Amino acid sequence: MKKSGRYETTDLIEAQFQPGSRGRVLKNLQAITSKREIERIETCELLRTAEVMIDRYTRKHVFTAEDICAMHREWLGALYAWAGCYRQVHLAKAGFSFASLAFIPGLIADFEKHILQRFTPCVFDDRACVIEALAVVHTELLLIHPFREGNGRLARLLAACMALQAGLPLLDFSGIKGARREDYFAAVRAGLDRNYEPMRQVFSAVVLRSLHNER
Repeated sequence: MKKSGRYETTDLIEAQFQPGSRGRVLKNLQAITSKREIERIETCELLRTAEVMIDRYTRKHVFTAEDICAMHREWLGALYAWAGCYRQVHLAKAGFSFASLAFIPGLIADFEKHILQRFTPCVFDDRACVIEALAVVHTELLLIHPFREGNGRLARLLAACMALQAGLPLLDFSGIKGARREDYFAAVRAGLDRNYEPMRQVFSAVVLRSLHNER
């Protein structure tokens, strides 16, 4: 096993690091070896992608698996050859393994049919229903972890797009940093038992913070 950032990965070709990066940066199209630089570019590209996605997806849009791939490709396509493609490495975090490679296509198909088609467009009148939609979609996508890198940030971008469909402001996820980050990961793990209450609590706080920021 090798460790890359937050993940443990199997040593497959796709998991190789950029030469000269001392095992800190994944192999990338721009031959970047600095972890700080690759993170800076990823952040800038994510902000750009968010603007593109907000313009692209209307309030009536039903999100699909291809949308998820397209969002990932738009964001990381200039950095990684595998952007927008399902991962070819096993990923684990703190002893918790995400979905096995062989199951990802089927899990994503089920995610589209039973989750995305049910909860998008996210135009529910009751805020509790909106939070339920955000929590379920977010949890299930993160449990699959379909991509080599960027799953959490992509899932938060999708949640932001769904929240805008519901007439909410841009979501502020700053509260899940620091000491509360472990609560966030625990909420994801609870989804294995279809227990979405912890993630509902996470999104309730995110929505309240976002509404407060808008005042």
